[in-house]
Amino acid sequence: MSTKTDWDDAYANMAYVAGSDAFPAMWEADGAAYRDSGVQWDEHSYGTDPRERFDIFWPGAQPKGLAVFVHGGYWLRTGKSDWSQFAEGARQQGWAVCLPQYTLAPDARISQMTAQIGRAISSAAQLVLGPIRLAGHSAGGHLVSRMMCEDKPLAADVMERLEACVSISGLHDLRPIMRTEMNDKLGLDTGEARQESAALQDPHQAARMTAWVGGGERPEFIRQARLLHNVWSGFDVEITLHIDGTHDHFSVIEGLKDPQSALTTCFVGNDQSQT
Repeated sequence: MSTKTDWDDAYANMAYVAGSDAFPAMWEADGAAYRDSGVQWDEHSYGTDPRERFDIFWPGAQPKGLAVFVHGGYWLRTGKSDWSQFAEGARQQGWAVCLPQYTLAPDARISQMTAQIGRAISSAAQLVLGPIRLAGHSAGGHLVSRMMCEDKPLAADVMERLEACVSISGLHDLRPIMRTEMNDKLGLDTGEARQESAALQDPHQAARMTAWVGGGERPEFIRQARLLHNVWSGFDVEITLHIDGTHDHFSVIEGLKDPQSALTTCFVGNDQSQT
């Protein structure tokens, strides 16, 4: 006998992580403290919308390249300033780290956010020479995964520099989200959900991709990571699945603060395919 999935519950991360109600204020405070810690950083615009801006955190020497981290929040909440502290691992490894933000729903559709991230990466790529690495968390994982699809919003010269991408707890099939209450604001329809699902698109043949997810996350997020790995493996592109211990949806990205962590190594290390 089959039972219907409660899709709101499937994506309810905070309801299953103790103390998570305090996280948003903590992220905001930690981000501000990091920016005030003496690290060199600056803010740039990549468009006319007030949220079309990104921060770059600079290493102490000539950057090895550009590392881009795209924040999550279900395309509905948070901004770049809440996540500044997560630049530290890659910055300590010698990369210039870009944290872009994008217009949130209901003021923008997800397809527009995808285009915005493409523009942000292209703009940041003009400021930093060398290879480009991408990472994103949750909704940000979705957005960076879309950069690795054949219909990517990136120019050929930027793609030539793009070495690898890590989707951390990413959402790769958006169709179930149409059955959630948050879709009242997201406004996904069948056409956009299909178009914006990386698992339903052909990957760029030069893609080097890691689907990274915490072993203690909600089952839907593990399914989404397995799904992208399973589908894209059929295209003979380089894709790795990494299930990270017992981490939940929020602790899974803590490794980005540590230059020696497995996650930071996967993001900007020499061996991006770390498993």
